[in-house]
Amino acid sequence: MEGGELDDTAAMERVSARATGAPVEWEADVVLRDGSVAHIRPITPDDADGIRAFHSKQSDESIYLRFFAPLRELSERDVHRFTHVDHHDRVALVATLDGEITGIGRYDRIDPTSAEVAFNISDHFQGKGIGSVMLEHLAAIAQEMGITRFVAEVLPQNRKMLTVFKEAGYEVTHHIEDGVVEVAFDIKPTEQSKAVQLSREHRAESRSVRTILFPERVAIIGASRREESIGALVMRNILDAGYQGELYPIHRVAENVQGIKAYPSILETPHPVDLAIVVVPAAQAIDVVKDCGRAGVKALLVLSAGFAEAGDEGILLQEKLRRRVRRAGMRIVGPNSFGLVNNDPAVRLNATLASVIPESGRLGLFAQSGALGVAVLASAARRGLGISVFASAGNRVDVSGNDLMQYWIDDQETDTVGLYLESMGNPRKFSRIARALAAVKPVVVVSSGVSSFAAPPGHRTRVTNVPPQAFDALLRQAGVIRVENVHQLFDVAQLTLHQPLPKGDRVAIVGNSDALGALSASACVSWGLRVTHGPVSLPPQASAEEFAAALDAAFADPEVDSVVAAFIPPLVTQDEDVHRAVRSIVADYEKPCVATFLGMRGVGEDLSYDQDGTRRSVPVYAMPEDGIRALNAVTRYALWRQRDRGTPVAPNGIDRLRAEALIDGYLADSHEGRALTREEARELLGAYGIRLWPAVEVTSADAAVAAADELTYPVILKSTSPVVRHQPGLVGVRGDLVDADAVRNAYASLSQRLGPLVADRFVVQRMAVPGVSTVIRASEDPLFGPVVSFSVAGPPTELLDDVAHRIPPLTDVDVTDLMDGVKAAPLLNGHRGAAPVHRSALADLIARLSVMADDHPELSSVELNPVNAWTGGVDVLGAEVVVRPALVRKDPGRRRMT
Repeated sequence: MEGGELDDTAAMERVSARATGAPVEWEADVVLRDGSVAHIRPITPDDADGIRAFHSKQSDESIYLRFFAPLRELSERDVHRFTHVDHHDRVALVATLDGEITGIGRYDRIDPTSAEVAFNISDHFQGKGIGSVMLEHLAAIAQEMGITRFVAEVLPQNRKMLTVFKEAGYEVTHHIEDGVVEVAFDIKPTEQSKAVQLSREHRAESRSVRTILFPERVAIIGASRREESIGALVMRNILDAGYQGELYPIHRVAENVQGIKAYPSILETPHPVDLAIVVVPAAQAIDVVKDCGRAGVKALLVLSAGFAEAGDEGILLQEKLRRRVRRAGMRIVGPNSFGLVNNDPAVRLNATLASVIPESGRLGLFAQSGALGVAVLASAARRGLGISVFASAGNRVDVSGNDLMQYWIDDQETDTVGLYLESMGNPRKFSRIARALAAVKPVVVVSSGVSSFAAPPGHRTRVTNVPPQAFDALLRQAGVIRVENVHQLFDVAQLTLHQPLPKGDRVAIVGNSDALGALSASACVSWGLRVTHGPVSLPPQASAEEFAAALDAAFADPEVDSVVAAFIPPLVTQDEDVHRAVRSIVADYEKPCVATFLGMRGVGEDLSYDQDGTRRSVPVYAMPEDGIRALNAVTRYALWRQRDRGTPVAPNGIDRLRAEALIDGYLADSHEGRALTREEARELLGAYGIRLWPAVEVTSADAAVAAADELTYPVILKSTSPVVRHQPGLVGVRGDLVDADAVRNAYASLSQRLGPLVADRFVVQRMAVPGVSTVIRASEDPLFGPVVSFSVAGPPTELLDDVAHRIPPLTDVDVTDLMDGVKAAPLLNGHRGAAPVHRSALADLIARLSVMADDHPELSSVELNPVNAWTGGVDVLGAEVVVRPALVRKDPGRRRMT
């Protein structure tokens, strides 16, 4: 295709899909098993010619395995039947590369809850996992349509298709009848099927990043003979770093660039290119992508600026770039990227704008903007911290920190990961991947531009409505170490890279200055670390042997998990003697040590030692507070690693299909969404086992008495007006009404008092047992998806913002952390002699709401307020529910790139 044809075709496909009623949200780009990209979309009548072309290229064997007959040509009737579906009882998806169909998957409903599924994958694209991806997507769509079971007929010799079903993680049954294998399985996600899906996603995305970081052949499109140009700088950096692969400069007229043979076009290189580095002007980049796709390039690194960060025209250009790269099956880093570094001796790639980079080491770094890329690399070098891999995502049109984290999970050359994030495109996926990565190695995050802060120009992301505390909670759930700036990132990294993790929060302090000792102890206390040894302050004239003895006593103390060494330059002993004493003692123990030697910072040979075959060093900080802040962060991380992660909450007595039907009914008469009535909310919550207490609206004293008689005494009369609902005290409430006279008197009193405020709208409700009034919320955020919040009702919520947040899906440990995450949590445990609440009942209620919010993105907000928690259980006394048409979540239940 030439010029704008590629993008015109994409637009035509979308228009065609909408015209046939195919849901646009079914479209997805996915990373395949080999790291390439495929586009999945609903089939349309306009695919008729594409279906014929696809069929004509299939082998006789593939045709026979799909149709059980040597059907060399498709009839017009077959083509019409294949391409005309209703997107409900009959659904078909196609996988495409550059608009060419590479796979077809479909299901046909055979009864209300089951459907027959079938696939046909191009001979030239088998083994890439297209069939597995299409099964995931068809299963997710089928569940939305009320289908719970797939069946299929497969010839025994079709081992590839049988393997697709077998390895999907479902409980598959099969039997042979008339020479055909009949396969059947429930498509409701199981723990095994979800694990299989996530494992496949991980392997595919990790492999695609490895292709980028370990290219055997690199082309520089925009290589220049002008020394001051970016193209010349990047090429010089690649050569100076000693790149071990083949390098192809692309220059229209030059025969060689910097002594390397050049080629006029990417289409004329002698071998296919793994990574093409693009440094041409933004306006030319689109045509470059087209040529790269035709040349079979696997990935692009676009250093060129002038895209979304440059304004509206750049935004359109960047989206055009993204679509072209995706359709060509490639991954892209950038645009506006600072570049990539891989210090692996087998690669030695410095494809950045930095001429000097840190030495090889075990720190993996990711930064989004170019300016910060410079700062990050420079800081690492000053600290003496070697890096394994560095990547700058630039405008993050495709490859992001999530992709790099997928790679780092398995990378044996990286021990600690540092991320500088200016925005986040998919927090749910970030949380999921970061949790898996943090389980095996520390993840340190510097973050700005998330939550209520605007994303930098050029970053594709959604606006979020959640408070910054929700993002903090997401990081804590994932075990991520969050720091405030680059300096703190390296404070933590130099500790995790060079010292063992602490086993607890008990600290010893040893030094030769009373002032530094006191400062260190105060810092420990302020960060919540326990000083169990010292501070021990030696005299300034102490010998190296005395230093060693004091340190040895601290390390040997069984009540110590970490040691802080804080020294000023000694008056008598040489620095080297002190360093030698510290090295010799630290090497004898598997406990971490942080040190302050005034005038030093970072890690170096002065304090390096060998321990069990590992080269380590005592990290040095300019002041004790810096080291102790880092020690506290690493201690909290180590304790997170030690904790039981819990099991996913799965309350019983849930009727998802009923809830879905109710929500569909509520939205049928209000396409923009609306608040539910109390009765509607009661019915919907009941589908998830949440019982909302009855409350009867009344407009007269007689009606109030009748309601009280029906509900049984004692009752409460309260105003529903927002004018008084959140006022301190009992402004709009009368409680403990034990008979009709009490109800009449309360009604008269409240009406007289609130009438002038137009707040005399009342409900009658049975009186609850005294307890702790709490608030449980779930809201659907455009960026984060569902967010669950918990607080104690009243001033802690309304004035002090004492609210805890978690991101579903939750484990039982997450639920416990949510309840304990508010400062008012002691009220739940029996504050000042009060009876403790029924925590398990409260936890069950939170779990039910979290699952409900996770299941139904149409739930814009659900607020259970108040929830009365007491010794015998929990009572949901009030609820407000708002439903709206669902947004497409950033991390849906099927694999897709964002």
